[in-house]
Amino acid sequence: MNIKTYYPGTGMKPIYPGTGMNRIFTLLLITTVLAGCSSSGHRAPVIERGEAAKKNAVPEAASNKSSREKDWRPEMHVVQKGDTLYSIAFNYGFDYHELAELNAIKDPGVISIGQEIHLFPGRAKTATTAAPVIAKPIEAKSVEILLKEQPKLVKYPYSEAAMAKIDKVQEQTQFAATVKAGSIPKPEVKPDSQPAIATDSSADEGDEAALQWAMPAQGKLIGRFSESANRKGIDIAGKLGQPILASASGKVVYSGSGLRGYGKLIIIKHNKTYLSAYAHNDKVLVKEGQSVTRGQKIAEMGNTDANEVKLHFEVRRLGKPVDPAKYLPLGKS
Repeated sequence: MNIKTYYPGTGMKPIYPGTGMNRIFTLLLITTVLAGCSSSGHRAPVIERGEAAKKNAVPEAASNKSSREKDWRPEMHVVQKGDTLYSIAFNYGFDYHELAELNAIKDPGVISIGQEIHLFPGRAKTATTAAPVIAKPIEAKSVEILLKEQPKLVKYPYSEAAMAKIDKVQEQTQFAATVKAGSIPKPEVKPDSQPAIATDSSADEGDEAALQWAMPAQGKLIGRFSESANRKGIDIAGKLGQPILASASGKVVYSGSGLRGYGKLIIIKHNKTYLSAYAHNDKVLVKEGQSVTRGQKIAEMGNTDANEVKLHFEVRRLGKPVDPAKYLPLGKS
């Protein structure tokens, strides 16, 4: 009876003693092993280097930075001395009614120093992440016993059943060696996804093109915008009672005298990006929540909280003052 000799873990084919063909069989075996290695489906990863890698790289960080720069506003504002809810809303480009509702403020005229004013819906409550599921480690106790008891050389009479036994022993040995080396991949743990956070989206690129601006008043331009000098808008001189017009269509989000230095003030929100402000009015003709159209009379020129009769006009993008000269035909004033 032929005895089949097998070396577990080597991947070698059976060797039959006494055939006289050991040398030829060994050469054939080496050839087979090399061919198997070359035809394996596992290939080394291709790593791009140099200019090719730079071209194919996705500039994710740059893209995120660019999108964040469009909207500079923080998640919340901590109330400082001199702040009012009206000024906070104005400085960040919001309707103070929305901030009052978001922060459960019953009286918009009453806020306290150190109070946190959340600016965006969905950020008022910190999103919580579910605790990750910890997978139990794979027990390899039975495999360790197999390593200790497994003989180095196994001999079986040649038959189909013997071949099946040898293959099983080889698989167990290879698996045990993998466990011992610590190379079994750990199960992937996926924490529950965080709930989406709703935000007031950054400036819409179409907003600027959609708005049509007009002069808010006729008169001599006596003050220009200057970021360095902290002049946040333009000043137009005129006569007491002269008409003040809405520079663009929108909704009146503020009408009152609650912002220091502005006198009787009207603020119009044109879209999610732009506000316009009309200060020092003598008489206000519109109410909060009212929709207005471009060119509509909203007030009469005055000198409230000012040393002369004039209109102080501002354009704000996401709450930041920008030069009205970019939007208005100042040469015609």
